[in-house]
Formats: sequence, C-alpha cells, structure tokens
Amino acid sequence: MKAKAADFLIYDKDSGVYRMDPEQAVRDDVEKHYWRHVLQTIAKDWRLYLMLVPMLLVFLFWRYFPMYELLGCFKVSDNVLPVSQQLFSGFSYFKRLLFAGDGLSTDFWRALRNTFLLSFYGLCFGFPIPIILALFFNEVRSNAARSVLQVLTYLPKFMSTVVMASLVTMLVKQGSLTTSMGIVSRFLSGIGLIDPATANAGLLNNPAYFRSIYQLSGIWEGAGYDSIVFFAAIIAISPTSYEAAQIDGADKWAQMRYVVLPSILSTIVIMLITRIGNLLNIGYEKVLLLYNTKTYVTADVVSTFAHRNGMASGAGTGIAAAAEMMNNVIGMLLVIGANTIARKASNTSLY
Repeated sequence: MKAKAADFLIYDKDSGVYRMDPEQAVRDDVEKHYWRHVLQTIAKDWRLYLMLVPMLLVFLFWRYFPMYELLGCFKVSDNVLPVSQQLFSGFSYFKRLLFAGDGLSTDFWRALRNTFLLSFYGLCFGFPIPIILALFFNEVRSNAARSVLQVLTYLPKFMSTVVMASLVTMLVKQGSLTTSMGIVSRFLSGIGLIDPATANAGLLNNPAYFRSIYQLSGIWEGAGYDSIVFFAAIIAISPTSYEAAQIDGADKWAQMRYVVLPSILSTIVIMLITRIGNLLNIGYEKVLLLYNTKTYVTADVVSTFAHRNGMASGAGTGIAAAAEMMNNVIGMLLVIGANTIARKASNTSLY
C-alpha cells in the first residue's frame, strides 16, 4: 500500500500546508540521534559503566569462550589435537549415549534419572522452605532476635562445599576416630528408624539413604540464604495492607494468606521459573564428595558421569561434552516451558 503525506503530516486548514506533529518530530529526532544520546549517556556516567567491565570479562572468559569447546560433541575425541583440527564425527556420541545399549549408555540413563529425581525432590521439598523461613522472620518482632536467627541460617551458605560435605560425612558416618557411627546415625538407630547394622556400616554407603541425606543437607545449606529474596519482598509490602486486613478482622494466619502470599506471588513465580531452569544442573562437587561406588545407583548424576567418563577414565572428552550438552539443552527447554506456562497462568514471567 502506497504511503501518503497525510499519513504522517497534519494538514493546517488556515495556511493550507502540511506540518509535522510535534510529538512525531520529537520521536524522529530521538531516532535520528539515538547513538549520539547513547554515547552522551555513557560519557556522563562512565564510572558506572567502568564497573561493568570485570563482570563482562568474567562472562566473556567463563561463559562464552568455553562454548567453542562444545564442538567436541561433534568431533572425534583427541586430547592431543585442538578441537579445530579434529575430524567431524556427527552425532555419534549422542547416539552412543542414547541408543547404544551398552554399559556406558545404561550408566548415562541412570545418571540422567538420578539428576532429575534429585532436582525434583529439591524443588518439592527445598523450594517452599525459604518461603516459610521468610514468613517466620517477618513475624519476629525483635530486630536483634531476627538478626541472630538470620545470621545462623545464612552461615552454612558461606562454608565451602568441602567443609559442608565433611560435616555431613561426620554426622552420618563417622563421628570420631573411635566411633563408627555419627551423631545422626546413632540417634536414628536409637529411636529405631534405621537398623543398627546399617547405621554402623555408614548411611553414605547405603544407596537408599543418599537422596535423603543430599536433600536435607541442601536445605540446611541454602534455605536461609535463599530466603533473603522472599523476605525482601515481604518487607516491601505496604503497612496499609495489614491495617486494612486487621480492620476486616483478619488474624495473623488470614493476613499471611490474603495479604503476604498474594503480594509476593510474582517473586515466587520468578524464583520458581529460575529453579525449574536449573532443574538438571546439579553441581557435581557435593555429589562427588559424598558418593562412592556403592551408591552409584542413586547418587551418580550427569555431571559426575561426565567427569568420571570424560576425564577420570580417559574415555574421551567427546562423551562428557555430549552428556553435558544434552543436560543443558533439556534445562533450556524446561525454562522456556515454565516461562510460557507462568505467563499464561499468572501474567508473570521472565520475558
């Protein structure tokens, strides 16, 4: 369709000429000198943009440059030659992992199942705990008591993974040089929840208890730190909302249900989407420190599978890269799916 001047200009009946709308003139000027305005803004606040340089370098060297090594998924694994000089092998590694039917394929499917189950249990049991903690902190009237409780719950997050894994090992496996059972093992054995022989052998040596130990230690480690976001959303709620609920006769539970939770629902949805996006991204450090050959059946995840077969066993980095790439692709699809569902269900989404 051919554009006419009347579509962009305003006709002045008094003078009999067309003139441009002032608002359109401003928009045209902004578009014409867009990059000049951007450069002026950067020059004005150059100190703030300079502070972004370290973060950009971290993303560049640790997030984008390593993507080049993903070509190893499609090339013959050769630790001597660089990736650019290796021969193209197509989807051979993916076919071997998914359809070969040998021991390596069986171990991969077991690792993928364990990764999903550990993450799913963490989502079901670990995600609500920070919200409950934030609601609890909001009800503590004493600022001093709340600060002490928050510091105590945040503290495990700032311990290294090695220290946390060592503490868990001592609690459930070996408490001292003269004791074969940890404090938790002795307690559970004393109240009859577990067999003394099983406790004496070490709960970390029993596949049936690994997932429970992993989830409980994860909640202990991260629940307090994760509650910061929800607590910040709660304290941002206007006091007038509580006053209106009190006038209507709402008690504490009613205020929590009809005021607090609806007010932080958008934060919960956003955090849930990001948690689902990381559903299959389990850090291998903690699993690597806690598992052993006896618990592979329930403890081996994709990251430890890739580490063991790609580096420790010398099977080649191609298998490890293919396993991790499939894991990340599935995680990306989960983010897209969760974001789409959240946008249609609650009009809240990441993008």
